[in-house]
Amino acid sequence: MRIIDVRVAEAPIGSGFANAVIDFSAMTVSVVAVETDHVVDGERVVGYGFNSNGRYAQTGILTGRLLPRLRACPPERLVDPDTGLLDPVAANAVMRTNEKPGGHGDRAVAVGIMDMALWDAAAKAAGQPLHRLLRSRFDRPAPESAPESAPREDSVWVYAAGGYYHPDGTVGTLREEIRSYLDLGYRDVKIKVGGASLAEDVERVEAVLDLLPAGCRLAVDANGRFDLPTALSYAEALSAYDLRWYEEPLDPLDYLGHAVLAEARPGPLATGENLFAVPEVRNLLRHAGLRADRDVLQMDPSLSYGVPEYAAMLTCLADAGWSPERCVPHGGHLYNLAVAAAFGLGGCESYPRVFEPFGGFADDAPVTGGRVRLGDRPGVGIEGKADLHRLVRNLFD
Repeated sequence: MRIIDVRVAEAPIGSGFANAVIDFSAMTVSVVAVETDHVVDGERVVGYGFNSNGRYAQTGILTGRLLPRLRACPPERLVDPDTGLLDPVAANAVMRTNEKPGGHGDRAVAVGIMDMALWDAAAKAAGQPLHRLLRSRFDRPAPESAPESAPREDSVWVYAAGGYYHPDGTVGTLREEIRSYLDLGYRDVKIKVGGASLAEDVERVEAVLDLLPAGCRLAVDANGRFDLPTALSYAEALSAYDLRWYEEPLDPLDYLGHAVLAEARPGPLATGENLFAVPEVRNLLRHAGLRADRDVLQMDPSLSYGVPEYAAMLTCLADAGWSPERCVPHGGHLYNLAVAAAFGLGGCESYPRVFEPFGGFADDAPVTGGRVRLGDRPGVGIEGKADLHRLVRNLFD
C-alpha cells in the first residue's frame, strides 16, 4: 500500500460567535486527502484529515515541510511489514524529522491533521473502524463491563460544549440553546465565562443550572483569559455551585498559577487542550498542582502530533498515577471520539450544531443518555456524516 498523492485545502469555520479570547468568524481549518494505491470495493482508499477548531489552517507547514518529507521517503518505510498496509506511526515519525525540540504549536497541529488522514486510510484498508484498529495497534484491552459513567468499547460519554458569546445573545437565547442540547440527548453541558463581567457570567451560570434536570452537570470554560487574581475571584464566586469543572482559567503554560488555584479551589479544574507534546504535559504534572482524583485533562490528539504522541502522553500520565479516565479530549469530532474509545478515556467533547460540518459525530449515532455509540464503519467515519463527507468530496473531487 503506497501513498500516491496528498492534496491540501482550506475551509472556513465561519461561525459568528466568540469565546472569552477569540472570535471564530475568520478562522479557517486545514483539510487533507491522502490518496493511496490500495483498492477496496473497486475504489482507491482515500484518507481524510482536518484540525480541531481554535487553530488556523496549516497550509504552509504541510506543503513546505511535512509533505516533501513523505514524498522523499522510500515507500517501503511507510508500510507495516506484517500487513503490507500503510503504517501511520512510521509516517508520523518521518514528518517530524529534522525539527528542533520545543516550539510546539502550529507544527503539532499540522502533523495531527496528517495523522488523522493516515489513520483513516489505514483503517479503511484494514476494513476496521478506527477505534478498533487503534486498540489492537497500541495493545489496549477492551474495557470490561462497567457502570454507566465508565469507559466502554462500544460507546463514549460526551458533553455538549456551547454557551458562546453571540453578538445578539441574551440569557434567554442561552437557555434555549442549552434546552436544545438536552433535547438531543445530552445530560452534561458547558458554557463560556470570561467574555462578560463576573456578575453577568454568574447570571448565565445560574440560568443554565436552573434548566438542568437532576443528575445533569454544568462545566464552565474561560479559555485561558484570566490572570491569577481574576481566576481566583471567579473561583470564589463559582464555589457556590456544584460544577463539573472550571476550565482553562489561566494561560495554559502558567503551571504555578494553576498550583495556586488548585490549592484555593477544592472543586475540579480542567486544562490541557493547548498543550501539544509530552514535555508540556510532564511539566503540567510536575508543577501545576493538579489532582489525579478529580481534575480533567483535555489534550487534543488532532492538535498534538496525532495518536503516537497522545499514546506517549497517556504513558506519562500513568507513570504519574493518573488514569486515562481523567482525560476528556477537546475537539468534538469523529477522530477524537475514536481515540477516546480506543484508549478508555473518560469521554469526549461534543459541539452539537457548532463548528459544522467538522464538529459532531455520525448521522446514525444519536446521543442517548449522554453517550454516543461507535459503529463498524471503516476508518474515522467521515462517510457517515453526510455534510462533512460532502464537503471533503467537493474540495478534492
